[in-house]
Amino acid sequence: MSKIRVGIVGYGNLGRGVELAIKQNPDTELVAVFTRRRPESINLITKGVPVYSIDSAEEHKDEIDVMILCGGSAKDLPEQGPKFASIFNTVDSFDTHAKIPQYFEAVDTAAKKSGKVSIISVGWDPGMFSILRLYGDCILPEGKGYTFWGKGVSQGHSDAVRRVEGVADAKQYTIPVDSALEAVRKGLNPELTTRQKHIRECFVVAKEGADKAKIESEIKNMPDYFADYDTIVHFISQEELDREHSGMPHGGFVFRTGKTGNNGENSHVVEYSIKLDSNPEFTASILVAYARAAYRLSKEKVSGAKTVFDIPPSYLSPKSSIEIMTEFL
Repeated sequence: MSKIRVGIVGYGNLGRGVELAIKQNPDTELVAVFTRRRPESINLITKGVPVYSIDSAEEHKDEIDVMILCGGSAKDLPEQGPKFASIFNTVDSFDTHAKIPQYFEAVDTAAKKSGKVSIISVGWDPGMFSILRLYGDCILPEGKGYTFWGKGVSQGHSDAVRRVEGVADAKQYTIPVDSALEAVRKGLNPELTTRQKHIRECFVVAKEGADKAKIESEIKNMPDYFADYDTIVHFISQEELDREHSGMPHGGFVFRTGKTGNNGENSHVVEYSIKLDSNPEFTASILVAYARAAYRLSKEKVSGAKTVFDIPPSYLSPKSSIEIMTEFL
């Protein structure tokens, strides 16, 4: 049986994670990596796979079944998503929640025009957590939903900080407010603002001579990322960042609280949680599963943008319907 030919755009933490995830999925194979860096400077884990300039991607459109886009949501994907959807079937992890509808429209227009399928905002949040939130809302309509992230490194927010002028490197941690988390877990159904749920903590390496006060102000006032949160900014050396913040852990919780019964006499608290050693590797594993779904949809002549809500769970698995039924139902 022929394998699904996968290409990767961007070879940072997420791109490397996708490469590793492909190795764990025997029905997929990595056929090319595309980068803005000098191709000869990229050393892949998988031997024999070519690395090309991102500008040459269209020349390889007949060699790739699904392109996985591993750029950042702040600057890369708003441009790359529609561009690559006009050439390839794509999967991406666009995670600026407030801008997903706008991004969906742009990618959908490009994908429908090209006859390709693009699955956007794939990951654990948005992505897996999004599905859990929807399930909770459907099952307990008289209730409240809550999502907490962390403590952990946010790839998208870290990338956004690194894009600030004067920043050489950075890591951003998302930290749940313990009192808010416990109030939800106890079924108290608190009304919580964005600021009351999470703290954002940034560790920043400033370039020599950079205006640190300006950097801190720009980070704290960045819309969609930090403006709605209590944000702490620490300036540290590159050595300290490398020594103390080299890992990429993350985690989170999705809750649905609600009532059932004739007069709402029975209360329920549903909680899902994850704890990740490597945020990018876990996200990458989800991207590869959805690349399989994109490939199957393309074979059915489906086109346009899709989200995780539109994909049957069975399309994510390499197993047959009977195997899935026998093992998991």
